[in-house]
Amino acid sequence: MSDKLSTIYDIAEKTGLSASTVARALSGRGYCSDKAKKKVLAAAKELDYFPHQAAKTLKNNITNKIMLCIPDIMNPYYFAMIKEVTDTLEYYNYNILLAYTMHSLKKELEILNSLKGHYVDGLIFGSFDYNPTLIKAIKDTGLPTVITSFYKNSEYQDFYDCAYVNQSLAALVATRHCIENGHTRIAFLGGDPKEQNTRERFEGYCKALEESGISLDNSLVINADFTREIAMHKFQQYIAKGGKCTAVMACNDLMAIGCMNACNNLGLKVPEDVSIVSLDNTEYCICTNPQLTSVDMMQGKVGVEAVRLVMDRILNKREYRKDVAFSPKIIKRESVKNLMLR
Repeated sequence: MSDKLSTIYDIAEKTGLSASTVARALSGRGYCSDKAKKKVLAAAKELDYFPHQAAKTLKNNITNKIMLCIPDIMNPYYFAMIKEVTDTLEYYNYNILLAYTMHSLKKELEILNSLKGHYVDGLIFGSFDYNPTLIKAIKDTGLPTVITSFYKNSEYQDFYDCAYVNQSLAALVATRHCIENGHTRIAFLGGDPKEQNTRERFEGYCKALEESGISLDNSLVINADFTREIAMHKFQQYIAKGGKCTAVMACNDLMAIGCMNACNNLGLKVPEDVSIVSLDNTEYCICTNPQLTSVDMMQGKVGVEAVRLVMDRILNKREYRKDVAFSPKIIKRESVKNLMLR
């Protein structure tokens, strides 16, 4: 028996009847001949399709598509999420429709506005910066929606679910790892400080310093973006201006690799001269020399849970909010030096 859930279209194909006839036979609404009904029910039993399932899933204009909307298609953070969303949707006989917003609120709003015609059955939405305008636009699509971060909006909170890793906690774990290895001058290499992703990660960085009695030094805060190139240039500028640190907490793996590139350009060795820890734990971490210590943000698990939540809203007509959080875990490799072993 297949692990896939059978649909009315499978029954229609097997019986040679139309999908609408199958729907009438399963629901008991509208005219359907006894012969056709027996044929449909026999096929449903053979395909392990249950009438109560049909009552939950049948609706007008069903597309069997879920949109996954992400801000950066080149960021390896999303690779595992795309794979797991695609594979999990396959279980439900659904397909993925991928949209890329170019890290732009304007583009995000354009895509959401286009979905008011309901060309998909549900939405999984990733953004670097959730805000009231974006959340209202998500609500206005009328689609079952899951966002891949935590965002609380009292006015619209029942219109979406959250599947996420606590970003503040992830940054705290990364920074704490540096502190546990004797580092006190730890640079924060982040994105736009106005955006939610950077704000939450900076909060975790600050909390780790505070719990260890280390004062925040604003000269150690480097604002870049989430790309390798800009992170490399910004860290080179920081060192060129006399900046001194023994460790860097980079907000993602691409930025950490950019920092490694900068160190190489400047004749600095990792981790002998500068230790580096990052967030995301993508496959890129094992392609660097030294291999990069990084906090696993559970992208694949977030993707699987996002599908389960959005399908729960679709199949069971759930109209209240559910949040599912995963705990970040540091994966220790070779990029952090223990200063206490001197």
